[in-house]
Amino acid sequence: MINKNILNTCHTAGFSESDIYGAYKIFFSTLVSYPRLRIINLLRKGRKNVYEICAELKIDQTAISHNLARLRACGFVSSEVEGKFRYYQLNDKTIKPLIDIIDKHMAQYCIHILHNLNDGAEKNG
Repeated sequence: MINKNILNTCHTAGFSESDIYGAYKIFFSTLVSYPRLRIINLLRKGRKNVYEICAELKIDQTAISHNLARLRACGFVSSEVEGKFRYYQLNDKTIKPLIDIIDKHMAQYCIHILHNLNDGAEKNG
């Protein structure tokens, strides 16, 4: 069930419950991308331009730009132009605290699954 506050706010703006679930899908599918997760984690350390992101993550500029466009459209990152460079930074108000919460959750509930999968692969390998 969708939170009533979200539902009420969105209904007054003309969105249906289906639209709201579509927005959830966009949000979570943004986090599913491995390159985008790497960009998010890199930007947790501070703002970077595309060249710096490419160099640190060893991903080509086209892929970085494509993923930054999605992150920016969804409000995960913001950008500002300084001189001839555009710098990207993580949304400190919403995404950075959310990623910190996700880290705590994973450490408590999810990382053991990965450990168990790796142990199973070693035993079967």
